[in-house]
Amino acid sequence: MEGYNTSSTDFIFMGLFNRQDTSGLLFAIISLIFFTALMANGVMIFLIRTDSCLHTPMYFLLSHLSLIDMMYISTIVPKMLVHYLLGQRTISFVGCTAQHFLYLTLVGAEFFLLGLMAYDRYVAICNPLRYPVLMSRRVCWMIIIGSWSGGSLDGFLLTPITMSFPFCNSREINHFFCEAPAVLKLACADTAVYETVMYVCCVLMLLIPFSLVIASYAQILTTVYRMSSVEGRKKAFATCSSHMTVVTLFYGAAMYTYMLPHSYHRPEQDKVFSVFYTILTPMLNPLIYSLRNKDVTGAMKRALARCKGVQRVSGDAF
Repeated sequence: MEGYNTSSTDFIFMGLFNRQDTSGLLFAIISLIFFTALMANGVMIFLIRTDSCLHTPMYFLLSHLSLIDMMYISTIVPKMLVHYLLGQRTISFVGCTAQHFLYLTLVGAEFFLLGLMAYDRYVAICNPLRYPVLMSRRVCWMIIIGSWSGGSLDGFLLTPITMSFPFCNSREINHFFCEAPAVLKLACADTAVYETVMYVCCVLMLLIPFSLVIASYAQILTTVYRMSSVEGRKKAFATCSSHMTVVTLFYGAAMYTYMLPHSYHRPEQDKVFSVFYTILTPMLNPLIYSLRNKDVTGAMKRALARCKGVQRVSGDAF
């Protein structure tokens, strides 16, 4: 406790940067991932909003996924980086509560949105003639509202209970942010009933969307396998495999954290798995889902051409 200038209500993060020999390199890598995630997702939102060719249900959902990812990674990483630069690892009780709520809300919204985005791809490939009806603007807004509502419900339900437990004097969170399992380890009360409730909530929030993803992509792959075009099959399989890799990484790491019994958990492993779905996924989503797409690269070329045209006009004016 000495040297941290903490109050009785502050928590102390053990963090990721606790090894002197690798802390500088780890800081540089996480900083690069953070700024790459912000830039890639920001570019996606800009292109989807400004290019009429991307005004489709799929890209509408992707723009909201990018927004969630930007907010999601910004909830956790900046405080980590500031703590490293200032040599401090404390967070107030109010700050921890706010971080816990935002994290649960955003990750819950992403769980639901990824599942429903897989349904969008299923309709587009397996029922293309009914796509305009099944994925109308009204349906898209229902998906967005439903995703945010599900995530908010999770945050409003679990955060007050998590932070209402009495905490032990050490207040050292062996993690890099206020994640529920790590915070609950400090509780000086029996949390068994609450952990059971949280487990049930996580099963619903993880297994249901993930099952929808698996079912949707199974149908997609079946349809693609029957395609007559060999080139089309290869392209579809490559796209589906990259999507499934990112989705499995995201859901799988979260399942490890929230659904695996405590006896299988170790603090260092928990941190690694949390890095996968809190830091890496927000960077990978735009790279895998969007920036490799020909529609997006075409929109980017048109945006750059417009910028060059504006610069040329401005130069001629002077």
